[in-house]
Amino acid sequence: MTPSQKHTATDSHATSSVDECRLIELPRERHANGSLTVAENGDARMPFAVRRVFYLYDVPADAERGGHSHHCARELMVALSGSFDVTLDDGCRRRTFSLNRPYRALYVPAGLWRTIDNFSGGAVCLVLTSERYDPDDYVRQYDQFMELTSPKRK
Repeated sequence: MTPSQKHTATDSHATSSVDECRLIELPRERHANGSLTVAENGDARMPFAVRRVFYLYDVPADAERGGHSHHCARELMVALSGSFDVTLDDGCRRRTFSLNRPYRALYVPAGLWRTIDNFSGGAVCLVLTSERYDPDDYVRQYDQFMELTSPKRK
């Protein structure tokens, strides 16, 4: 099966909805000498097994990140430091979430266009994903995204 066939067979653009997005409270242990938050595979709060972790930092306040969707990958986004906004688009509706707590994760299912902006100084965006990096999993052109989501508008 080619990457294109794989993504066509598992693509969720035609069915995903911004209503599936949700904030997940991660466990937080407070101590006199600082707090600790853990995200681990097998925890009932985790909507998928984590296969990749990356983070965004040193983002200028007027910059925008994201600007893509995924055929298969699901994500959890966390503001480890500072704050930023995540706008999610399912082809019919948009929702914006403001993230500013290191114990609160935003669940983003596959098939949604995402943009991240309004970064505060020193903001760090941690992203945990369900898939390893695969350039074929990305939809980077908004017109292609709209084509993939067109069944929702019929």
